Amino acid sequence: MSIVIWFTGMSGSGKTTLGKRLVEHFETQGLRVTHLDGDAIRQISGNTDFSRAGRERNIDSVRAHLLAHAGDQDVSIVSAITPYDNMRAKNRAAVPGYFEVFCRCTLDALIARDPKGLYKAALAGKIRNFTGIDDPFEEPGRPDVVVDTAAESIEESLAAILGAIAPLLRAKA
Repeated sequence: MSIVIWFTGMSGSGKTTLGKRLVEHFETQGLRVTHLDGDAIRQISGNTDFSRAGRERNIDSVRAHLLAHAGDQDVSIVSAITPYDNMRAKNRAAVPGYFEVFCRCTLDALIARDPKGLYKAALAGKIRNFTGIDDPFEEPGRPDVVVDTAAESIEESLAAILGAIAPLLRAKA
């Protein structure tokens, strides 16, 4: 069974960046690894519904994909906002080897970073149901590890994640 490292956090918090870096790390270890990114999944599925129900359907489909392909990888990495507690609870209950990483970042830092211009558009009312602006992000109550991407370097965050996941990797070996 695969270990599933699920990154949650608001847009621009570093989920995809850290996920890609973990893919590189695990590949150098000779592990079979895949990375599912929320933006890419939405493009492939054509799901542009950012309502609560639309977001839940999107995460349900990611979860279903992971479960269907559980034996194909040693490590599966998901980078998806996953803004609601009930989504993450479903993940934890249904996905064996689930390991949750919360990329915490202040809204001020996210707005300043804003690599895709999404916060600017949401604040101007051009994007509706934007997480952290007019749709909530429910901060995880019990993630397996928290990285503060506004205060930590990518390397510091990676070290924290690898340190926290090490017992699961040893148990799998």
